[in-house]
Order: sequence, then C-alpha cells, then structure tokens
Amino acid sequence: MDGLNFLSTLFIFVIGLVALFVIGVFLVDVIQTKDAVRRNFPVLGHFRYVFSKLGEFFRQYFFAMDREEMPFNRAEREWVYASSAGHDNTVAFGSTKNLTPVGTVIFVNCPFPTLSEDSVPPPPITFGPECDNPYVTDSIINISGMSFGALSQPAVRALSKGAKLANCWMNTGEGGLSPYHLSGGCDIVFQIGTAKYGVRDADGGLDLNKLRAVAERPQVKMFELKMSQGAKPGKGGILPAVKVTPEIAEIRGIPVHEASISPNGHPEIRNVPQLVDMIERVRDTARKPIGFKAVIGAYGWLDALCEEIKKRGVGSAPDFITIDSGDGGTGAAPMPLMDNVGLPVKEALPMVADVLIRHGLRDRIRLIASGKLVTPAEAAWAYCAGADVVVSARGFMFSLGCIQALKCNKNTCPTGITTHDARLQRGLDPEDKAVRVMNYVERLRYDVGAIAHSCGVPHPRALKRFHCRIVQHNGRSVPLDELYPPVAA
Repeated sequence: MDGLNFLSTLFIFVIGLVALFVIGVFLVDVIQTKDAVRRNFPVLGHFRYVFSKLGEFFRQYFFAMDREEMPFNRAEREWVYASSAGHDNTVAFGSTKNLTPVGTVIFVNCPFPTLSEDSVPPPPITFGPECDNPYVTDSIINISGMSFGALSQPAVRALSKGAKLANCWMNTGEGGLSPYHLSGGCDIVFQIGTAKYGVRDADGGLDLNKLRAVAERPQVKMFELKMSQGAKPGKGGILPAVKVTPEIAEIRGIPVHEASISPNGHPEIRNVPQLVDMIERVRDTARKPIGFKAVIGAYGWLDALCEEIKKRGVGSAPDFITIDSGDGGTGAAPMPLMDNVGLPVKEALPMVADVLIRHGLRDRIRLIASGKLVTPAEAAWAYCAGADVVVSARGFMFSLGCIQALKCNKNTCPTGITTHDARLQRGLDPEDKAVRVMNYVERLRYDVGAIAHSCGVPHPRALKRFHCRIVQHNGRSVPLDELYPPVAA
C-alpha cells in the first residue's frame, strides 16, 4: 500500500511540474513580441518548428518517391551506397526514371557494341607538358576539392586512403594541406583559394616560400587556383567559427574560433593578364602543373584568356581548367548564390571546350568536369561533352555514408563527415570507409566503361558528342553535337 501511495504522489508531482512548465511557456509566449505564431498560439506554436524540422526526415524516408528528392534523389544515393558497400546495384522490372523531361541525357547504343576483348583501359593523359614535373594519370574519376575543416579528420583520412587504394587523386580544397590528406599516400592536388590558406603570408597574400615547401612534397602533383566554386560563385569560402578548431586554425594560418571567410576573389587577380601572371608565378615556383577552377557565367573573358596565351606563348597556358557547376556544391553558401548564379556544367563544359578548340588550345589545356557527376550516366555525359577527367565531391561523401541530412554547415552532421564533434566523428571508421571509397571509384569506372562499350567505343575517353542525345521541349531528343556543333580551330 505504501508503494502505491508513493507512486501516486510521484505521479501528481510530475504532473505538477509539467503543468508549471506549460504555464511558464504559455506566459513567455504571450509576453514575447518577436514571434507572432507563438504569441497568438502560445505553447501550441512551438510544434510548428518541431514539425518543420521533422518534415525533412519524414519526406526523405516515408513520402518522397525514388526520383523526387533534391539535390540527389534516393535512386542516385542508393546506387552510390550499394556500389561503395560492394553490393549488387542492379535493378529489376524497368527504370523508374522519367526519360521525357527536358535535358534528360540518352546515350546512343551501337548495334555492334564493343566486346570485352576489344575494350582497353583509358589511356593516360599528361597535365603540364611544359612543366619540369608533369603529372601523368589514367584515372577517369577523382576526388574534388573538400577542405579539412569543412570535412572532419576521419573523413579526410578515409578519402586519402581510399584514393590510394583506387589509384586516383584527391584535391585538398581551399583549407590547406593537412597531415590527414597525406596519411593515405594518395596523389594530391593542392588548391589555392582566395585566402591562400596554407600558403599565405601575414597579409593574406601568396607566400612563395610556403608554396615551394608544399610543392617539394612528392605526393603533391598539381596546384589548382580556385577562382570560384559552384556553391557560391562570386563569394569566398565560409567556415563557421564553431569549426575553426586550434588545429584547423594552425593549418590555415588564421585565428582560432573565428569564422573563416575568404575574399570574394583573389585581390591580385583582377583581369585576364593578372590571371596568367599568377599561373606563371605559381608554376615557376612550384615547377608542377597549375590550373584554375571556375564557375562559368560571363564567358567573353575566356576568349580574352586564349588571346593572352597566344600572345605570350602556349607555355603560359594553364595546364587545366576545372569547370564547376553553378547548381551548388558541398560548401556553406547563401541560397541566392547556390540557386541562381552560374551556369550548370551541362551548358558550361561544351561551351568552354569549343572556345579552346576555336583558339587551337584544346590539346594544350586539359578540361576537368565537376558538379553533381556522381553516377555513371553523369560522368559518361561529361566525357561525351569534352572532359578529360571527371571529379566529384558529394559522390565521395555518399560513399563515406552521407545521408543528405543537409547539416554540412552546422557541425552536427549525424554521420561524422562534416563535423568536428568527437562524439559524432566516432561513428566514422576511416579504415572501413576507405574501402568503400575504393569500391565506389572502381564501380563508377566499370559502369562508365559499360556505357562507352554500349556506344561502341573501347573506353570512356573515346566518347564523343554524337554518342548522347538531349531531350528537348517537344519531347524529342537531339544529338549533343547538334546542340553544340563542331567548331574549327
């Protein structure tokens, strides 16, 4: 009986506490003036924010169809998950993809596809033939720029080791070269952002001695000058203060626990001649290939760039151009820039290729395609459009286990990929994820090769524009080489 009385008293006490809490919330909501919903609907108004937060999870897991979600739908994510886990990624009973929307890519299969005995590995390509230390690679898929800072330490370690296992390169992103990039032994492309992290002097300019020290590392094969990126064309990188740990601050050369915001552009590059000057300056110092990354919007400057190169000599040309897509990327960014600024790679890549062909520089300057190219179809399209190499960032995030929680900028990533919370990082095992990175690369290579063989060519770099068609407004598809006709050098 005493036990029953105790439970009854405890129940009444708990009910009383709940009632006091509700009354307190009610009074606060009625008195405050900043939120009209809570003022008009005290207590109940709080559920609006709870449901708003839960909505993205319910949509992802219960309501969205396989092809509905953005930026990557469930079908795309599941292909990467299955591929990176080494599982069967075939499908049955017909495609769930609607082939009628404008812009859909359809590959033109050959009546006599390439047989296994006729297929060959993609031939190696050379970056920087004019350099003292050119870079030769045959990898058709590589890891795009993601900084240590934007990514966690175990994520960078997993990517580095996975890249080594897969024999592809890894781009550091603009955050400088960390020990974790080097830990796996893979080839490295060092990105120089507008803030010059890792190679900056006290005033934020380029420190040639630091640049030379980075270049002396054997793993560093090339340098990429970041002019702009897909997430935020025309705006510098943003690393929230919560992510600027003492280690990251030391690597970047910035104050700890202060938001790291890069300049909108390189202060010393305000026109085409200055861009070529910087390219030559970095190459002369590093003695390794140097190119630049840009989102294409205005494009007249590309002709001016080619004219400047021809005036100085082809040795002054960038060794590559990385074309990023204007429809967003991994970085934290203002929504207007992510949504509405910069051309998508589907339009920019063939256009840039044509500019280089018209000026007779296509064989000198390599083209790297970037931007939502996470599945075989997107990568194969890029080779049809003129890419020499495809790089991906978010595809590799999915291979690490990213669930598209859209928390990259909050330091609360539930999979440990984009957070510096040690508790959340614990769930990411670099050894296990490195194997998944390797599996993803190998499966992507295999399936891009399968598309190429279906089109009747021996390897992906042999794909041409006439091998794919693009659906138009009238529902019919037209060959890509009709949309972008061949140009004469």
